[in-house]
Amino acid sequence: MARGEGANERIDAIDILRGVALFGVLMVNLVSEFRVSIFRQFLPPDPATGVLDGWVETLVRAGFEMKAFAVFSLLFGLGLAVQFERLGRTGRPRYWLMRRLAVLLVFGLIHLLLIWNGDILTEYALGGLLVLPLLAAPVWALAVAAAGMFVLYLFIGVVPVGIPWPEAGWFEQHVALANQVFASGGFAEIRRFSLDELPVLLPLHIYVFPRTLALFLLGALAWRTGVARRPDEHRRLLAAIAVAGVAGGAALSMLDAAAGAGQTLLAAGYAATVLLLARRRVLHVFAPLGRMAFTNYIAQSLIFGYIFFGYGLGQFGRLGAAPVFLLGLVVYAAQMAASAWWLRHYRYGPLEWLWRTLMYGAVQPMRVALLEKD
Repeated sequence: MARGEGANERIDAIDILRGVALFGVLMVNLVSEFRVSIFRQFLPPDPATGVLDGWVETLVRAGFEMKAFAVFSLLFGLGLAVQFERLGRTGRPRYWLMRRLAVLLVFGLIHLLLIWNGDILTEYALGGLLVLPLLAAPVWALAVAAAGMFVLYLFIGVVPVGIPWPEAGWFEQHVALANQVFASGGFAEIRRFSLDELPVLLPLHIYVFPRTLALFLLGALAWRTGVARRPDEHRRLLAAIAVAGVAGGAALSMLDAAAGAGQTLLAAGYAATVLLLARRRVLHVFAPLGRMAFTNYIAQSLIFGYIFFGYGLGQFGRLGAAPVFLLGLVVYAAQMAASAWWLRHYRYGPLEWLWRTLMYGAVQPMRVALLEKD
């Protein structure tokens, strides 16, 4: 059984990329979803927004929104391919990976229903189960499937396909109610309100789900072709992707009709750039964050839930984007330091360890000292 794999087989560049992507995810979640209602983006700009707050909102929207999650989706698909390959030593890779995804689904549902309805883990677990049969397919089949899913995503964005969506007036009423409930409600009231939002959040997930699957498959493709496995051997290709992704993605993102393609190209450009620069020692500070991305992601939900929701400090809808961005920097820096300290003593983050333990049905070795003794 492959219970001991993973500790010495990590690729620093991928952990660094995951840690960097986590910063973008944190800022988007914090500025656009914990601070205010996620549905605020569908209303006209608030004329009372200060200049600095407006700049920060623009920075997060243009620099991170959809791009950070796209990078995370690429990395998740890459991780699936890595796990599938390593679990192949057991002779039953699909069985163990299905267990891994089933445990993630449970974590995601707990996060979605009891902590924060902006959860992405549930979608990732379901998407992972869908792409699982393709992980052993030929490289060309992965490429064709990824292209097909991406075309479907672009099609849904251009052609009306009957996905239900509220009328414009609903958003104004709902955002006003959200400001009241999330800022002053108790835990039970906030959970009820969050559950009531799920039917309206579902169309957003349906719309982006084909792109998520496409990115999972592209991530798996990056591993299978060796680009992510041995980035130093593919520096010319990565440089081309970085230039084309950043330049082409930025240009397309300015066009409403091509914004979806532009965001994905930008994400690819970001990822390639980080992989190219990963050998620089200054970037290695992000690797511990990447190794503990699951723990840090859930910790962010708990921290920001307490800060913004009524059962904690009740700051929902009351802070501008600029001070919240600064808050995000502080939390991210604290997680960076905590992750580095933790991994000096332990093999995995707390939730990563629990995930593996539940997946294998056996307690996994945790302390670094125990591993060294083995």
